[in-house]
Amino acid sequence: MRSLVATAVDILRTRLALLATEVEEEGLRWARLAFLGLFALLLLFLGLITFTLLIVIVFWDSHRVMATALLTALYLGGGLGIGLYVRSGLRGGTRLFSASLAELDKDREKLASRHVP
Repeated sequence: MRSLVATAVDILRTRLALLATEVEEEGLRWARLAFLGLFALLLLFLGLITFTLLIVIVFWDSHRVMATALLTALYLGGGLGIGLYVRSGLRGGTRLFSASLAELDKDREKLASRHVP
């Protein structure tokens, strides 16, 4: 009986360690992605400002209002499209603790099969 309890405690300890590792990895992944995403947004924003100024300067004498309106529509459409893509990506993410839950399911199946004659 003592050996069975020790084995159960070891299994539980291993599963909790796996769970803690998954939580840590997921947190680091989100932090890295958030930093890189913000940096990419900053660079894209600076590029769009520069591009907009270039286009408006090129068309200053002939069609500055039309050029500004077309660029505004392009930016708003692109922002909307990317926003929808990000929203769908957040909804379809990976399931948290999937490896831990799979291991616990395996353990449960093994323990259930041992008790059945």
